[in-house]
Amino acid sequence: EVQLQASGGGDVQAGESLTLSCAASGSTSDEYALGWFRQAPGKERRGVSYISSRDGSTYYADSVKGRFAISFDAAKKTVSLQMNSLKPDDTAVYYCVYGAGLAARLISSVSQGLHEAYFDSWGQGTQVTVSS
Repeated sequence: EVQLQASGGGDVQAGESLTLSCAASGSTSDEYALGWFRQAPGKERRGVSYISSRDGSTYYADSVKGRFAISFDAAKKTVSLQMNSLKPDDTAVYYCVYGAGLAARLISSVSQGLHEAYFDSWGQGTQVTVSS
């Protein structure tokens, strides 16, 4: 089983930046995906960004393209999400996610993002609040 420990949420003003980090521990697969989903109040949980350990392929939701950047440290099994130019619409609980095998291989070929069912482990969630 893989455990995920996320950090970095907080309260910011619109236009400011935050960085979320998540460290995976336990028995990770040879190939896996790490990244983030988020759930805003009253809305469905949606993928934000994730990255494949296999080839570095990335996914970004349209709403965050050009503002968010994901990075991965393979040695530390850590993923970071640099969030710039934050907007009130980015307010949500952000969940770190881990997906073994297939998720890592599909990122590069599925442009619309992966269903959350591809992700086997979920972190506890960290709140990001952006005020206008």
